[in-house]
Amino acid sequence: MALSSAHTNRRFVTTFVQHYLRYDRDNPFIFISTLLAFLGIAAGVMVLMIAMAIMNGTYTQFREKLFVMNYPLTITSYGDGVSQATLDAISEKFPRLKLSPYYTTQVITRNDTSLQGSMVFGVDFAREAAINPVLARTVPKHPSASRYRIIIGDGLAVEMGARVGDKLILYFSEQQAMGLGTMPLQKRFIIDGIFDSGLAAYDKAIIYTTQDALRKLLHRKAGLYDGVHIYSTNAMADLKKLRAILPDDLDIEGWWQQNGSFYSAMAMEKKALFLVLLLIILVASLNIISSLLMTVMSRRSEIALMRTLGTTRREIYAIFFRLGLIIGGAGIVAGTFFGWLGIWTLKTFDLISLPPDVYGDTKLPVDLLWSDFGFILLGACLIILLSSLYPARKAASTDPLHVLRNE
Repeated sequence: MALSSAHTNRRFVTTFVQHYLRYDRDNPFIFISTLLAFLGIAAGVMVLMIAMAIMNGTYTQFREKLFVMNYPLTITSYGDGVSQATLDAISEKFPRLKLSPYYTTQVITRNDTSLQGSMVFGVDFAREAAINPVLARTVPKHPSASRYRIIIGDGLAVEMGARVGDKLILYFSEQQAMGLGTMPLQKRFIIDGIFDSGLAAYDKAIIYTTQDALRKLLHRKAGLYDGVHIYSTNAMADLKKLRAILPDDLDIEGWWQQNGSFYSAMAMEKKALFLVLLLIILVASLNIISSLLMTVMSRRSEIALMRTLGTTRREIYAIFFRLGLIIGGAGIVAGTFFGWLGIWTLKTFDLISLPPDVYGDTKLPVDLLWSDFGFILLGACLIILLSSLYPARKAASTDPLHVLRNE
């Protein structure tokens, strides 16, 4: 008997939910308010999904671009340099890490009309290309025989009016004796390649040359390097392990430390954007409350009659609570569909073009994380649940005697 009664109750609630969802000619504004609530929830979820996808895509793209010159881990020296013995010890203990030792100094490039400051890195091109995809695409298959060869960015190449095969004079910050005084060290290099990192600032500021060239020009000791670029798939964990074995005169930094303020700002902006756009769903949920309250007020006599015929408060509560869930749930489903459709459209078609000198690419980066999608659904569901509580309680608290006496 209990099972039969429960089944009857569910059927009764479902019947009246369907009844209240139909268009009512006597009260068309209730249906319009319900429709607006549905559209508001759908629009809020869709906009939130697309906005978070763009925000995360931009974050990911900037991180990838910065990895061109800001490696997962970088070892620098406070003393004489990073010794080959230290490199051998790291390679032996962490064979999965990719190491690229380098020399570095500041240089100035100039032509008849331009003067540009840059950083030059003396690297082993094979080892550096293994951890730098931009350089890997640029290193020529048949490099020039001279050790004094360089690879520059296309921004610097345009600034200097230089092409592959041309010669470019670099003025170093180190001094050389000349007569009774000194003058900046200068050397002519052959341009062996031109890279394009997608970031104009890097393309003007970074130059690569061979280790032999820079070691000889700067009079560095063989087997001692200015620093080491390291590629790691788990940089945060490896940083702690490496720091424990490094000598006191060496320091190690992660990419998140080198650009900490930038990524903190982007993370804060992402959270703020999520909360602001969640307000769209919150505002739309007010339409759910208003439409349910309008339904309750217009159906007061009907609710009172059901109560006098034996309908319980729980059943009245269930009818209107389920109404709110259906309206909001349908909005979430529709918003999710159109959100994924919008993300697919932005990924597939080049609808929005970006300035490459600012963003590094002309295509709008879009990438929605499943965790962000989960937070969007969780936030929307919580808002809809809370929005359905008050109207359902209001309906369940209807006094049949008071209503029937006055109406």
